[in-house]
Amino acid sequence: MQGSRHSTSHSSGWLFCRAAGALLAVLVLVAACSQPGTGVALSGATMGTTWHITYIPSEASPRPEQLRTVLEGLLVDLNDSMSTWQIDSEISRFNRSPVGEWVPVSGHFGRVMAQALHIGELSGGAYDVTVGPLVELWGFGPVQPRMELPDERAIGTARERVGQRYIEFDSDLQRLRRLRDVELDLSSIAKGYAVDVLATALSGHGIANFLVEVGGEMRVAGISPRGDAWRVAIERPEPGARAVALGIALEDIAVATSGDYRNYFELEGRRYSHSIDPRTGYPVAHDLVSVTVLAEDCMTADGWATALTVLGADEALALAEQHGLAVYLMRREGQRIVPLYSSAFAPWLDQSTLTE
Repeated sequence: MQGSRHSTSHSSGWLFCRAAGALLAVLVLVAACSQPGTGVALSGATMGTTWHITYIPSEASPRPEQLRTVLEGLLVDLNDSMSTWQIDSEISRFNRSPVGEWVPVSGHFGRVMAQALHIGELSGGAYDVTVGPLVELWGFGPVQPRMELPDERAIGTARERVGQRYIEFDSDLQRLRRLRDVELDLSSIAKGYAVDVLATALSGHGIANFLVEVGGEMRVAGISPRGDAWRVAIERPEPGARAVALGIALEDIAVATSGDYRNYFELEGRRYSHSIDPRTGYPVAHDLVSVTVLAEDCMTADGWATALTVLGADEALALAEQHGLAVYLMRREGQRIVPLYSSAFAPWLDQSTLTE
């Protein structure tokens, strides 16, 4: 869970908060939060990216630096559990475990794994946390970018090590085992879960009004320091540009956005997306460029945003309607960006600001 960079810039009152070059491009309007005494802001580094929190303190809440210590401790615990960059982390130890051997897992690991397997099943395999060998094969892992395309044999070999069906999870005994030599990478859902963990901690310390963001994934509760709903925006999917496509007012909900318009390579005149379809072994080749999901928890929003990005606009919208997901899609038609949204997302448009 490394390699992301975070950048912020102001444009027409918007503070852009996103993981540069990664999947996420969510923006937040927090200009009023800088007014003295209206709110408290904390930030730091985690999971190869950054975290930001804005909250309205209560009489029961601890001092900011005490709260920071609590939150940073939780983030360390999550990295110790799910970072593939730490050789002694829980996930790294599991990935080295003998095939067929049951491995006890922590509560954090078990909750994330259960949701990952659930989304993988509902998406028909479009979401798969064992897709790492294909991601690396196509040059989107920690190795250097590819200078040539992998051949069918290499893709076939990598696919033999991909498939959530080769992971068995015993939720009753909180244990996990590999049925084949596959490896887990939870980076497509772990940041969303981290948001939820921090949000739960804030609530537990008597804080009812807050925004939590980790690497572009967000969750809000209550009201903003301005006294109204939190204002969140979805970035227009244009490489090198930082324009708002849609601004929405949110309360008590999580949001995650996934897209491929900043992370791709071009070879011999063709563009190859970082979004790999685990069912085929190839980068996706459709016109869907951005997916935003609203959900009660950020882990769910995070995982579904990735899954729907793989599926493409038509299939993603159909699946969203089937499962009642609140999603906002943007597809590229020639030089135009065309928005689509599910029925569950429609109510949020009533208080939105759409930019064509």
